[in-house]
Amino acid sequence: MRLVLVGPPGAGKGTQAEFIAAHLAVPKISTGDIFRANVSQGTPLGVEAKRYMDAGQLVPDEVTINMVRDRLAEPDAGDGFLLDGFPRTVPQASALDKLLADLGTALDLVMELVVDDDEVIRRLSGRRTCRGCGKIWHVEFDPTSKENICDRCGSELFQRDDDKAETIANRLVEYADKTAPLVDFYGAQGKLVGIDATGPVEDVTVRAIDALRSYGG
Repeated sequence: MRLVLVGPPGAGKGTQAEFIAAHLAVPKISTGDIFRANVSQGTPLGVEAKRYMDAGQLVPDEVTINMVRDRLAEPDAGDGFLLDGFPRTVPQASALDKLLADLGTALDLVMELVVDDDEVIRRLSGRRTCRGCGKIWHVEFDPTSKENICDRCGSELFQRDDDKAETIANRLVEYADKTAPLVDFYGAQGKLVGIDATGPVEDVTVRAIDALRSYGG
């Protein structure tokens, strides 16, 4: 099965992607992993991407899409894949459709993890990071025994700027502007299925796999 996973920040895409890819026995492919691999290996695309990143600029879609093309052409993706973090915009989705057509295939399904903004803010703003060992805790879901002190190494916990409510709200606005239109794009193709991403991780995974089964996955 060829699957794309979409959803707002804090929806649990990374976690669910691991479980779903394992269930389908296909590689989980994230743009973050692709970028790191190309940059660390010094590929021509990696060198080009690093030039933009070092300048604090967004990597152009063309570079990203070419990296994705190379990754999808690898043998382990021949029987299917799960894309996490790509596409992020409708132009990228159109380019992905063309890329797959060139490879003689197409997406089977796009799974949207559905969670409202208040829940996203609750999830992300409650995260606390240890200054010592880097472990991430949560004031509600995974609290330490002593407030703001890491149970693992005894160092102080802090809230990253990315986890502050105002930053999260800005990220949600950006998501609504750029990525949410993918829902309409894939809905029009009849490839979209929405999954309630609230509640325990295990419950969300069960919902996702039940949905996949109904589509033959």
